[in-house]
Amino acid sequence: MTHQFDYLVIGSGIAGMSFALKAAATGRVALICKTVMPEANTALAQGGVASVTNLEVDCFDKHIRDTMIAGDQLSSPDAVRKVVEGAPGQIRQLVDWGVDFDRRDDGTFDLHREGGHSEFRILHHADNTGFEIQESLIEQVRKCPAITVFENHFAIEIITQHHLGKIVTRRTPDITCYGAYILDCVAGRVDTFLARATIMATGGVGAVYTTTTNPLVATGDGIAMVYRAKGTVRDMEFIQFHPTALYHPGDRPSFLITEAMRGYGAVLRNINGEEFMQKYDPRLSLAPRDIVARAIDTEMKQSGSDHVYLDVTHKDADDTRRHFPNIYAKCLSLGIDITKDYIPVAPAAHYLCGGIAVDTNGESSIRHLYAVGECSCTGLHGGNRLASNSLIEAVVYADSASRHAAEAIRHIDYRTDVPEWDDKGTSHPEEMVLITQSTKEVNQIMSTYVGIVRSNLRLDRAWNRLDILYEETEQLFKCSKASRQICELRNIINVGYLIMRQAKERHESRGLHFSLDYPRN
Repeated sequence: MTHQFDYLVIGSGIAGMSFALKAAATGRVALICKTVMPEANTALAQGGVASVTNLEVDCFDKHIRDTMIAGDQLSSPDAVRKVVEGAPGQIRQLVDWGVDFDRRDDGTFDLHREGGHSEFRILHHADNTGFEIQESLIEQVRKCPAITVFENHFAIEIITQHHLGKIVTRRTPDITCYGAYILDCVAGRVDTFLARATIMATGGVGAVYTTTTNPLVATGDGIAMVYRAKGTVRDMEFIQFHPTALYHPGDRPSFLITEAMRGYGAVLRNINGEEFMQKYDPRLSLAPRDIVARAIDTEMKQSGSDHVYLDVTHKDADDTRRHFPNIYAKCLSLGIDITKDYIPVAPAAHYLCGGIAVDTNGESSIRHLYAVGECSCTGLHGGNRLASNSLIEAVVYADSASRHAAEAIRHIDYRTDVPEWDDKGTSHPEEMVLITQSTKEVNQIMSTYVGIVRSNLRLDRAWNRLDILYEETEQLFKCSKASRQICELRNIINVGYLIMRQAKERHESRGLHFSLDYPRN
């Protein structure tokens, strides 16, 4: 079956939905959702959205400086200025779409401060900001007649000249995207979606690791598809591990303990109850995430423990419950009263600072293909994302991409010679246990060898082991009917390879990439 739309948006988090809502004013939009719309990383973002709103104490230059410092001076100045200066306008757009940010009695925003920020500039909705944004945007999307939502649909490959029988390499000029082959997971059929503009908004890669705060749909699908289509992918070595995921063995994903809690005054303690951040950074528990995560990792290794503690017991109990109702309820369900007890925490894979390379319009190296949100690499984050910069980046770049694409599609026609997906001679794999076991092996390899602290030896071991899994999986894919399981395995292997290879190519410790072989000066 073939579908035609002006815009094909693959992914339904804040980036995909905000693009879709704006693009709907100029064309018909297909919004592809891997499972159901509420299951996106956006919904798990507790902390908030960073934007300069209190001009009495804050300004764009301060936010820019904080972002550059957190990014270890690897951030693109143009991208940083674009997001910081575009943030207030997009905050107004989110409010217009129904997002209810917390306010003080005088009507001004109730701002939080998080690690790496020099001022209070984090807008939030209690401690479930992402969920509030996701629900508000879903409501807007559902009532927009120009947007058709395809839930339980999985993008397998983007369509380029390669599918028209032409040879495409990374040196091929003007690789062009015409849409994507997409699996209808309910019908078990691969459909052809043709579009004048295709937008990747597939989120992050957390499910590549054993321990992650991401939903398990975060398998790097868009990044893997673009890489296989010979598009440019960069900065994959910069994986942000959130320092404080709730330590509760068996949970996957891990429950996030927002950084806003440290901004509120929570203190990190080791397994013996001793404060330790003074040994690592003068900013103590409010140091940037890469520093805090490595400090925790060091303390855990020195003591042989599998977690440390976050202590908020010295704060007013009623204030704590009011500011962090979801964290309080979650911990209480596990027998932890955070107003009286320390919270056991450990780092977990949280955010990808690299991804599909895009320009200031959100356009990738492949013509008519855009990328927004966590799957993209705009240059904003550099070597390390500043807390709460991701949600605002998503809407600022979705806005730019929608305006650029609206102009571009006026000069683009559909391809009429795209073949249907060819699965002749394939069958359903008889042993799904092979896929499940291979997925666990990838998780273990990445967590053991390509985690918070790396070395040349560890990366070489990851290379050798991933190479074996890659060959086995490609052979299985060639003879198998398309399924979400085999495609996700293929994608996490591709993404794991990219993280590992680009880590090997960076001969320094910088930002989130820390190597024992290249100590910092």
